[in-house]
Amino acid sequence: MPTYEYLCSGCGSRFEVFQRITEEPVKSCPECGEMAQRVISPGGGFLFKGSGFHATDYRSDSYKKKAKEESGSSLEKKPESKKTKD
Repeated sequence: MPTYEYLCSGCGSRFEVFQRITEEPVKSCPECGEMAQRVISPGGGFLFKGSGFHATDYRSDSYKKKAKEESGSSLEKKPESKKTKD
């Protein structure tokens, strides 16, 4: 359920109400009882994770090298020795 932000026209206080989308907006301030109006708020922040986003795709070469060393994996394949039967 979303959290809606309201502004009181009487006392000027701001308050938030956790309510369903289908519920009617709050009409009065819980502090003074005057008319309250829903305001547009910036909302919550979010973080992109995974490949395809700036934080993972555009890392510096030094960062990638350090991450590779810490994980113990290598992108380079070591040549395999071939044994031939005589």
